[in-house]
Amino acid sequence: MDNLTKLNEFILMGITDFPELQAPLFGLFFIVYMLSVVGNLGLIILTSIDSGLHTPMYFFLRHLAFTDLGYSTAVGPKMLANCVVSQPTISYSWCAIQLSFFSLFITSEVYILSAMAYDRYVAICNPLLYTVIMSQRLCLLLVAIPYLYSVFLSLLAVIKIFVSSFCGHNVIRHFYCDSLPLISLLCSDTHEIKFIILIFSTFNLVSSLLIVLVSYLLILVAILRMNSAEGRYKAFSTCGSHLTVLVVFYGTLFFMYVHPKSSHSFDTDKMASVFYTLVIPMLNPMIYSLRNKEVKNALHRTWKKCANVLLKI
Repeated sequence: MDNLTKLNEFILMGITDFPELQAPLFGLFFIVYMLSVVGNLGLIILTSIDSGLHTPMYFFLRHLAFTDLGYSTAVGPKMLANCVVSQPTISYSWCAIQLSFFSLFITSEVYILSAMAYDRYVAICNPLLYTVIMSQRLCLLLVAIPYLYSVFLSLLAVIKIFVSSFCGHNVIRHFYCDSLPLISLLCSDTHEIKFIILIFSTFNLVSSLLIVLVSYLLILVAILRMNSAEGRYKAFSTCGSHLTVLVVFYGTLFFMYVHPKSSHSFDTDKMASVFYTLVIPMLNPMIYSLRNKEVKNALHRTWKKCANVLLKI
């Protein structure tokens, strides 16, 4: 525990070891992060104020935008700040806070994507009972349970790591405080912590993906049974945005954790981490805005109302 009290800060390796790339990367990631903030905040506000979007689908979309904003903000501002300093550091307490919030929001997102898959299954396979099944109470439960579970999981991981003894080495081989790079700095036995993280990570990935796959398998069966080509197209179009988000999100996770360890490189893993911590939160609102007529119509209505208010002033 003496080592723990002496360790006041960590040094983050950052995105690149080449100083000449720091300024261009800062500019690029600043734009990406700002687009993510504007896009996700815009979706949250739009789905809250437009009555046409007060449906279960957009309720889940609002929480997806919230989790995107949450974990990108847990990582983005500190990463950008470290791009413009010669020695990128993070304090001991802020490292614990960053890991807590990142774990909370990324775990919540996995299950909110699953809830959205279930919502699409009910909408297509049980359209007449949709409003009965997807009640306000059920929708609240489908987001409240993931949030509570994610809080428990993030606190468990952070407490397990930060009550352990660090060896005095404080260089984290990453651009943010992630669990595995932190565990590599511990002096105490790490088998229990690694086992807990492995079990819960596997459970989160497998259980959420199973819900998604079963939902879309049933959706596919229902669509193939439709006689009308127009009906099939309409059913596919309601799932298009969500399927695109799923492929991008799970594709990145599988690239990170499933491809052979021998093919891993530190730079490759960092680039993949940048993609799912900053790029995916920027892409999600764009996908739902560009591919979704209801969102575009709601944006047009809101813009029209705002313009009318400004003209009256």
